[in-house]
Amino acid sequence: MVDPRMRKIYFQFYQETYRASVLDRKTKELIAIAASLATHCNGCLEGHIKKALKVGATKEELSETIAITMGVGAAAIVDLTDIAAEHMRIRHFDATGVPEEPREVSPEK
Repeated sequence: MVDPRMRKIYFQFYQETYRASVLDRKTKELIAIAASLATHCNGCLEGHIKKALKVGATKEELSETIAITMGVGAAAIVDLTDIAAEHMRIRHFDATGVPEEPREVSPEK
């Protein structure tokens, strides 16, 4: 569904990101795996895992890349819920991390 001209522009950009640069190919593939996970691109993920293995990534490097991506994803959820709680003036825990006692909330009249 993408206009062929735009697809060509995208592909040129994509190829440019894989030219020799300060990052080696394995590092680029590990970054691509993390980006694929973050953007939920299954085809991208499978392709970049294959490429990473081809350029020498170990199972430990793949695992650590996935774990870091999981950590960033979890941090995003914590951040978003903290912001929502602040906007909604909800506070489930005091500074000690111990849950506060439930309190009655009276319906607005």
